[in-house]
Amino acid sequence: MTSSRSESEVAPFTPAAGFHWLTPFYDFGVAVLTRESHWRNRLVAQVGPSPDDVIADLGCGTGSLLVKLGTAARGVKLVGIDPDPTVLDRARAKTGRAGVAVDLVQGFARDASSLLRGRAVTKIVSSLVFHQVALSEKSAALGAAYEALSPGGELHIADYGLQRTKLMRRLFRATVQNLDGTENTEPQARGVLPELIRSAGFSEVVELEVVFASTGSISLIRALRL
Repeated sequence: MTSSRSESEVAPFTPAAGFHWLTPFYDFGVAVLTRESHWRNRLVAQVGPSPDDVIADLGCGTGSLLVKLGTAARGVKLVGIDPDPTVLDRARAKTGRAGVAVDLVQGFARDASSLLRGRAVTKIVSSLVFHQVALSEKSAALGAAYEALSPGGELHIADYGLQRTKLMRRLFRATVQNLDGTENTEPQARGVLPELIRSAGFSEVVELEVVFASTGSISLIRALRL
């Protein structure tokens, strides 16, 4: 497993749990509040990793998804990108304990096309990241993902999407928006993500599943780069 970091100072970003001091509790909170074992396993099944794949995780956080992907398909080439050096350290430790080889890169999703250049990426994944960033960053990251993927490549996202019921909207406001604010999260709650994915150039954008959790509903989305 290797790790690289950008030479320039990293611009401000939203920490995994909304605040830096909550980072040590992030994994526990996600596991308890979001039905993580269900939606993450469903996402891995949706991705269908194989040893021939090169998979990049945008906003890889503490590496939970990378571990599951690497365990599901031994020999798969994995790249994790995240701007937060603290969570990358946690990802390094977690993937190391699991015996999963990962190239961890410090950087932003919006720079994925340059960070992944020459890697022949077949699939890009992201989980619980897009709701935390500004609308312009969502679009930039999706555009970069499109450019980074090889023709025929796939995009797989698990994130808060359209909150369809009054209960889900209330839960989302009380938890996610309480931590991450409303400016970046509200567009997701109104269902903007599939349209942004299409605008980035992706085809066959499909919401395959909606998982209800105590933090709101999480959408599992697949799209193709033709």
